[in-house]
Amino acid sequence: MPNETADDDENPLDAEATPERTTEGETAEPRPSETAEPERRRVHVTRGLVDLLLDMAEDAEPSSVNLVLAPTPAGEFDADLGLDPETPVLTHFYMAEAGQSVSAVFGMDLGTPAGRGRARFLTHPQGPFERTERDDLAAVVLLAVPPWERRTLAAFDRAGRKLELAVLDAEPPQEELD
Repeated sequence: MPNETADDDENPLDAEATPERTTEGETAEPRPSETAEPERRRVHVTRGLVDLLLDMAEDAEPSSVNLVLAPTPAGEFDADLGLDPETPVLTHFYMAEAGQSVSAVFGMDLGTPAGRGRARFLTHPQGPFERTERDDLAAVVLLAVPPWERRTLAAFDRAGRKLELAVLDAEPPQEELD
């Protein structure tokens, strides 16, 4: 996973450009000018994580939810996802309470492992269904509003532009503690 850089605004979570469709239904490669600033970018997330996040949002209502999300490279999945092996797929979240006492004293976020947390899950129980100035910044934000369903979940980049959300029927690799 690449380190966070100023490039996060241009390429959130290494989102990939969505190729254009031709009139015959064939896929055309994006032109160089479109590759520099793709109009549509895709964020991949597992269906299990989406379902869990929406359940958490419903349980927390009327309070909002703000969680750090972490990806797993597509190449680490047991099944072939049809993606480049380095493509990040959102698979995990970190509880906001983890490391909060240390954060309060020293001002450091110890609840999120280094190099993680380029994405967040936010809810707006009272609306709107868009990024606001009060939302935490992240390269990618998954935002949900009631009713807590997949159709009321969307992905946005740091600038508030809507991204394509690709929900994958895949289980992340099993993790073991050493």
